[in-house]
Amino acid sequence: MSVLSAIVLASEEELAPLIMPNWAFPLIAIIVFIALAVVIYSFRDVANRHSHKAAAADDHHGSAHH
Repeated sequence: MSVLSAIVLASEEELAPLIMPNWAFPLIAIIVFIALAVVIYSFRDVANRHSHKAAAADDHHGSAHH
């Protein structure tokens, strides 16, 4: 009888409350991913912005230099 009472008591156990509603967790994840996408988008075309420096470095060293 003690096993049956332990099962009944375990099934009626209350879960720990969350710190936020369930819908808030995916919302925070979406906001974080959007923020990361903005950071990545801000670095677009960085290599072409500094292409004049790369061209100057190639002229200085010469194309035959290995």
